[in-house]
Order: sequence, then C-alpha cells, then structure tokens
Amino acid sequence: MSLISIRDPDSRPLPSLEWHERLERLRGRLDSLGRVVVAYSGGVDSSLVLKVAHERLGASALGVIGRSDSYSSRELELAIAQAAQIGARVEVVTTGELSDPAFAANSPDRCYHCKSELYRQLRAVAERAGATAIVDGTIFDDLSDHRPGRRAADESDVISPLADLGFTKVDVRAAAAHLGLASSEKPASPCLASRIPYGTTITREALAAIERAEDALRALGFEELRVRHHGDVARIEVPTEQFARLLDPQRRGDVVSAVLGAGFRFVSLDLEGFRSGALNRVLEASGPRQ
Repeated sequence: MSLISIRDPDSRPLPSLEWHERLERLRGRLDSLGRVVVAYSGGVDSSLVLKVAHERLGASALGVIGRSDSYSSRELELAIAQAAQIGARVEVVTTGELSDPAFAANSPDRCYHCKSELYRQLRAVAERAGATAIVDGTIFDDLSDHRPGRRAADESDVISPLADLGFTKVDVRAAAAHLGLASSEKPASPCLASRIPYGTTITREALAAIERAEDALRALGFEELRVRHHGDVARIEVPTEQFARLLDPQRRGDVVSAVLGAGFRFVSLDLEGFRSGALNRVLEASGPRQ
C-alpha cells in the first residue's frame, strides 16, 4: 500500500529534494519490489514509472495497458510505440467497463468503477506473472484533485511510488526529459469518458464521436484540446492563445466540417479556453469531494 494516505494530500513528502534526487529514490523504491506490473497508459507519469522499472528490473517489469472504448486508438498506438522505444515488455488487456451500469450511468464516482475493473484485470496478470506488486503513475499533485479511482487503487493495494516520493508534474516532466521519454512534452489526455458531463449516460457512440472529433482537430494542428460532448453540441476547448488561429475564416470552416463530420450537429467554442477537469465544476457546489 502507498505510504501516503489518499485522504491526507496536504503535506508533500521529502520537500527539500530536487527532481533528480527523487528520481534516485524512485530507482531504489522499484529495486525493493523485485517484480512488478506497471499500470501503463502512455501518459508521462506512468511512462516514467515504466521506464525506471524497466531500467532497474528488466524483464521483471511488465507494463499493462487497459484497452477500452474510453481509451482512444491514438493513445494506444503512442503507448505501444513508446514502450518499444524503452524496450519494456507490455501487455494489453481488454476492460469492459461500459457493460457495468454503474460506470455507464456516469456519476461523479465513475472512475472508481472503471479503475476497479482495471485493477481486477491487473491483479490477474500480476498473479500469472508472479509479480509482487502493482504500481501506477499517480503523482503527488493528483492527491488533491477529484479522483475516485484512487479509492479503487487503495482497495487493490496499488503502490504509487511517484506520489509516495512527492513527485509533482514539474518533477515528472524534468525526469522524463532527462531520460529521453517521448511523452515528456505530451499533453495530458484523460479517458474519453471525461468529456461527457456527469449524469449523461456514457455510450460507445458518444465516445466514438469524441474520438473522431479530437483526432480531426489534431490533424488540423491543435494539440492541446478537449471536445466536450453535450448531446448534439460539441464544445471545443483550446488554449485562449489558439483562438485567433481557430477562428481564422478558412480554418474555422475546416474545424466546423471536421466536428460535424464526427457526428455532432452543432459546434461551439468555450470562451474560457482549455482547462483540465472543466466538467468537475459541477462538483464544487455539491460539497466536499470524497
């Protein structure tokens, strides 16, 4: 189990350490585990864990990707390509959270149900591989955010070495760049279900429309973005400094065509611009996060 309680995120461990010192501590922490399964998504956090686990443990480190309708094909391809560059072993398991009514109902604890299914699958892989631990890429910054999946991790005794060692996003990106990881500059890309407002049923069709729209916008040169799904309406979030480029008359037409072609009927631009976790705003009026 992690050294930090997920209910006590206020005190950063080892506050005086620089990122390179934390990296050395991470190496020692993984050395002590012997044989591990890494919950790997291709994001910079889990990529750092997989890289160091492979560096220290070799074939005794296995990355496992949970493939579902909420995980875009693009992210899967990038994750597998990066693992190949690292030289790490990876396995893809199929998770079926959409068949779980509790997940599909899309309540604020949606991620708990998704992660519970993922960790059940990872536990089976760990037992088959003889691994002594499952580790993930949770960082210290995550502990103060609304992340019901952390409860599932705690229940499954998943170890979060980056959080235990006080890694922030700045630390992770510095360490990832030092180690030459392709994801060191990669924007965060949470699951596609996070684009659907709480209380709106998650369907395979909605997830596919979001994926098509975001892929089309990336093809037009927009890297940091979200397409929020509001029924017939797609609400695009890009950084405010990208507004002029998106609204250029010729490019605006391409954007509209791309999003309509993905299956939406109306296209809107969020004037607040890109921000992670925008749909969590509804939770702020409903009391303390659990």
